[in-house]
Amino acid sequence: MSEEIKKFKITIDGQTAEVLPGTSILEAARQIGGKSVPPAMCYYKPLETSGGRCRTCLVEVSKGSEADPRPMPKLVASCRTGVMDGMEVKNLTSEKTQEGRKAVTEFLLLNHPLDCPICDQAGECHLQDLGYEHGVENTRTEFERRTFEPEDIGPYIKLNMNRCILCARCVLAANQLTEKREHGILFRGDHAEISTYLNKALDNDFIGNVIDVCPVGALTDKTARFASRVWFTNPVNATCECSKCSGKAVLWMKGDEIIRVTARKDQYDEVEEWICNECRFERKDISKWTVEGPRHIDRHSVISLNHYEKPENMISLLENPDAKELSSKD
Repeated sequence: MSEEIKKFKITIDGQTAEVLPGTSILEAARQIGGKSVPPAMCYYKPLETSGGRCRTCLVEVSKGSEADPRPMPKLVASCRTGVMDGMEVKNLTSEKTQEGRKAVTEFLLLNHPLDCPICDQAGECHLQDLGYEHGVENTRTEFERRTFEPEDIGPYIKLNMNRCILCARCVLAANQLTEKREHGILFRGDHAEISTYLNKALDNDFIGNVIDVCPVGALTDKTARFASRVWFTNPVNATCECSKCSGKAVLWMKGDEIIRVTARKDQYDEVEEWICNECRFERKDISKWTVEGPRHIDRHSVISLNHYEKPENMISLLENPDAKELSSKD
């Protein structure tokens, strides 16, 4: 018989869980679930070596381990810090963590344009969600934002480098899903940018998945450009017969029209199964799909129902516009 692997005990915001050795703090928090899960803009579980870039998942380790209970002197990236037995972590309960995340949000927004009113990613943008929760009303920036010239990377994908936060998810996805590397992060420091090599178009069968992994509006679907706001569409699960991928996707419908097609994602907005370009860009006829039913969006997003708390009388008014008397809790 093989020896049973001893699990490590970790406490996050007062909630305890037992995880296998080698588990990161972020993954341990996801096992616990709830609001104690730190946000993640660059970490993406299906993508190997992702994480450690954006610093939005910073947490405070108030107790290193049972063997060495000393706290860690600085905030650590939860996606890249392994769990130790007896470790205690503070996320929502730490003022230091919230201040650190607020500072990181300010840095991410430093060169980010105010494109939300015209950006197709608005409504399901991770940076937008982060800005709502940790952003400040006014900017302290006194210099001009960094800007990039438009670049055409193919017939299906629109690249807007001005919105990019250099999380590298798209590069990792392309490296993992395709046999040849067609784009990457060029240059260094403040001049770093996502670009194709020798101005080639991205044309392999699975390159459309870079749209799904992008946490902001830097990579968007040209076939659905300015077609509709995401909150005006209804997502449904659907399948089709496809020899290249599983054919399982989410159709974003407006009436009987398919506005766009995306891969199915979990509550942390991570792709469950990759889909090919044919399913994503070319099958916009509902007759080519078998609809399974409505898709429940279960993640931190402005399109998630009641994600941002409303006064109870506002909810009552929305449910019953004709109500004259609105009750409220004592």
